[in-house]
Amino acid sequence: MKDELHKIFLERALSKLGLASRSQTREWILKGRLKVNGKTVKDPLYPVLPGRDVITMDGKKVREAGRKTILLYKPRSVVTTRSDERGRRTVFDLLPEELQSLHSVGRLDMATTGLLLLTNDTGLSNYLTDPANAITRTYVVTVEGNVTDEEVRQLIQGVLDQGELLKPLTLTLSKTSNKESHLVVELTEGKNREIRRMFGLIGHEVTRLKRIRFGSLTLGEMQPGQFRYLTPEELRMISSFRTSPLVKT
Repeated sequence: MKDELHKIFLERALSKLGLASRSQTREWILKGRLKVNGKTVKDPLYPVLPGRDVITMDGKKVREAGRKTILLYKPRSVVTTRSDERGRRTVFDLLPEELQSLHSVGRLDMATTGLLLLTNDTGLSNYLTDPANAITRTYVVTVEGNVTDEEVRQLIQGVLDQGELLKPLTLTLSKTSNKESHLVVELTEGKNREIRRMFGLIGHEVTRLKRIRFGSLTLGEMQPGQFRYLTPEELRMISSFRTSPLVKT
């Protein structure tokens, strides 16, 4: 009875081992690649007891993967998905084979460039994307037309889009002209296309958008398409010295 209380779904067990994202592990299970105690299992919600049940994939025992977290400078015209039905390049086309099991921490849309984190540590990615933790993301933005001080105040107060409040943490107008305006925007949530939506509501189309900072992390001297591993110190900083056992450095 006690063991039953500690069982978790197979897809979650695989994800917690750092093998891949929940969606990727679900795909493996549905394809019949997994066995539990010698029995093929195609149900992602099959209950297992980690550490006691023997789980194999393609005939090999599943073991915990080493924790990996990288910072990628995402180029323009690359999508943040594992595969694309339209044949577009994805961020995983930029990574070597040993990093194909990572998942992205949030997303950047195809036209947005800059800092993207990828990891196999689901505890870390959940922490970084939880709005309650208010991890700051910083973007440099170029929009069409002259953004006025009044429009800046309007955005700082927050604007509604289909019932959803869009409100930056900070918004700074650095340069403006009749042709275009340049701004720096800080957000603490990863709402879908939030910056493009908020500027669209006041009549300014975003023409360039680049994430330059995620928490304490920056791009530094990196070039589009390059990536690097985070150091243990950077991992401690980005997770605010979190002591959860799900994060190992």
